[in-house]
Amino acid sequence: MVQKAKILLVDDRPENLLALEAILSALDQTLVRASSGEEALKALLTDDFAVILLDVQMPGMDGFETAAHIKRRERTRDIPIIFLTAINHGPHHTFRGYAAGAVDYISKPFDPWVLRAKVSVFVELYMKNCKLREQAALLRLQLEGGGEGGHGKESAGLLAELSARLAAVEEQAEALSKQLDDDSADAAAVATAAHLERKLTGLRRALDALEPGTGAAPTLPAQT
Repeated sequence: MVQKAKILLVDDRPENLLALEAILSALDQTLVRASSGEEALKALLTDDFAVILLDVQMPGMDGFETAAHIKRRERTRDIPIIFLTAINHGPHHTFRGYAAGAVDYISKPFDPWVLRAKVSVFVELYMKNCKLREQAALLRLQLEGGGEGGHGKESAGLLAELSARLAAVEEQAEALSKQLDDDSADAAAVATAAHLERKLTGLRRALDALEPGTGAAPTLPAQT
């Protein structure tokens, strides 16, 4: 069973949260509500999220301040943030959103299809990263048990399975990168996809180094 990605929806107005849920329900992912910046930060302490949809205008801690807190935390700094706002004070207001760490800045009323398409890109990138971390964990397990007597065939079988799984992820990542190029996607999404491809390349090199006869000590990619 494939684990669903979590999407954090942050808005102080219940009707806005309901509207976001209606738009994003078609993605079939886990939607988590937060009615304030403080509540959002609390949710981020325990759960991992693929993307955050963050309202700018909120009483108390607004969207800009909430984003600043998110980007200061090592655990959450790399989570993509899409700002949603009902006001537009021109380029300076938009620049403040990007300066706070947003990957996108959308003014209300927004096109539901466009918002859903943007969110789906980050969900897919998140799922690819999860698969990559899973492959790295299995590889480490293989390395730890590979030197023990009587496990040669098991190690070889696991290595072959890892290579096949990685090949499938590589194919999906390549297709996603081509889709981003064709759709002229946001620079942040393209950069995230490129980062994923670099991690996949590092893992492939580590697997190749484990092939019999290479004599090379594999260096595993960092899990970031």
